[in-house]
Amino acid sequence: MSQTMLKISGLRVAYGGIQAVKGASLEVRQGELVSLIGANGAGKTTTLKAITGTQPVAEGDIEYQGKSIRGQGAWDLVKQGLVMVPEGRGTFTRMSITENLLMGAFTRNDKEIDADVEKVFALFPRLKERRNQLAGTMSGGEQQMLAMGRALMARPKVLLLDEPSMGLSPIMVDKIFEVVDDIHKQGVTVLLVEQNASRALQLANRGYVMESGEITMEGEAKALLNDPKVRAAYLGE
Repeated sequence: MSQTMLKISGLRVAYGGIQAVKGASLEVRQGELVSLIGANGAGKTTTLKAITGTQPVAEGDIEYQGKSIRGQGAWDLVKQGLVMVPEGRGTFTRMSITENLLMGAFTRNDKEIDADVEKVFALFPRLKERRNQLAGTMSGGEQQMLAMGRALMARPKVLLLDEPSMGLSPIMVDKIFEVVDDIHKQGVTVLLVEQNASRALQLANRGYVMESGEITMEGEAKALLNDPKVRAAYLGE
């Protein structure tokens, strides 16, 4: 069995008196693409924020490559290869596309950064065409491409994607999922949080369903995709 890259156990996260995540547990093994699906407000984004150290954990543990990372900052985690593309993209709007990509490599000091910029441009030709354009003047889909490209510049071992298709046109959604598939096939382990349950499970090896802060179902992605409860709740059937 492949090494477990990421594991959360009994995770509890609260905003004031409100329990946003209630004892959730999941794991992502090396080379997998795992989808975490659920309705808006289910606790998916809060789970990712807890993993990356941007939201305090009330209870439970988070392990990365077999070691607890609970309480570690996002900066340290990026250096270890745990990288997140946040919901809302979070691009540096007053910087160019190229400058945004270089920010993704800020923790690196090797000589292959320029080569990796070209790899991102090969993955997203539209970014190459506009490499000097300010990020804030790009469309939502283009900014999503840039956010993903910036994350890849950190050379992630595990890539966390938070709602990458949100608010995008159908054509751009197709492109984003195509790229997520490409990234996974290149050997990057991926945890994908998505409201588009059908597309997310079609790509994934395994999946988890989160409802009201709890993991209520888990299993092979194809089995979840064909499960009547999942289809009724998330696929409109």
